[in-house]
Amino acid sequence: MPFPADRPRRLRRTPALRRLVAETRLHPADLILPMFVREGLSEPSPIISMPGVVQHTEATLLDAAREARDLGLGGIMLFGIPSARDPQGSAGTDPDGILNRSIRAVKDSVGEELPVMSDLCLDEFTDHGHCGIVDETGYVDNDATLEIYALMGVEQARAGADVVAPSGMMDGQVAVIREALDDAGFQHVPILAYAAKYASGFYGPFREAVDSQLKGDRRQYQMDAPNRREALKEVELDLAEGADMVMVKPASAYLDILADVAATSDVPVAAYQVSGEYAMIEAASAQGWIDRKQVAMESLMAIRRAGADAVLTYYAAEAARWIKETP
Repeated sequence: MPFPADRPRRLRRTPALRRLVAETRLHPADLILPMFVREGLSEPSPIISMPGVVQHTEATLLDAAREARDLGLGGIMLFGIPSARDPQGSAGTDPDGILNRSIRAVKDSVGEELPVMSDLCLDEFTDHGHCGIVDETGYVDNDATLEIYALMGVEQARAGADVVAPSGMMDGQVAVIREALDDAGFQHVPILAYAAKYASGFYGPFREAVDSQLKGDRRQYQMDAPNRREALKEVELDLAEGADMVMVKPASAYLDILADVAATSDVPVAAYQVSGEYAMIEAASAQGWIDRKQVAMESLMAIRRAGADAVLTYYAAEAARWIKETP
């Protein structure tokens, strides 16, 4: 027998062969597009640190949602930016606040053809930028925050959200929101829990996207980067409280966490390719140092390969078009 006996390259010879034996596939339905809508805008406002991403007007949001539907995306995740903020984040529980009325408008536009997910957190709505109620010492009060999360969940469901997504990392948030939804007659609305969300430096551009008022950091309630086992504990708690899906955030720098969660979770697992991950690819490609499309798609494939059933990514619409163009 000629040397070498094993020649794995045989199955890499042509694009068709490579496609035939691909172990991981990427489909538009695997992708969820985060979208920002800002109150009071008359035209979309570019987010400088995230080239190609904008804060939408209430009108252009509908156009983008319909495009997401037509591309066959798995869904969209809505973030609302109010014109006025206060310490309690009152705009987040206002039935006519920017996020809730945008949920209604999008659902009226796309119906059941596109799942509409809503970020359930206070950071966009508070004048201090934290994800919860801050007491007189500057500490985020977990239990006082849960009361507001319950109200937010019900209002988002009432507005028509297909999925509510608590992202504040408050202890007990899933149980409180589940109980509130059930008591209000929204037993059918699932919860996508940001179960393992780290206090990461990769969120920097997102702060611009939501015009964050945060001073300091969120390390007292989001997870610490060195911790791996703790992520599984957080996921187990959310599952016990009734989470229908769980999230790992960020994605690329935490693929080990994602793989651990995917190996143990009995519900779908999502991962969020966050703003900093997107911005780095954009910055490097703008310098001509990398091939933008290839690296973007490779990064998404890595997240799927690590075990994500769904990927939140700012590349969602563009990646869907790339996938459809691939023979």
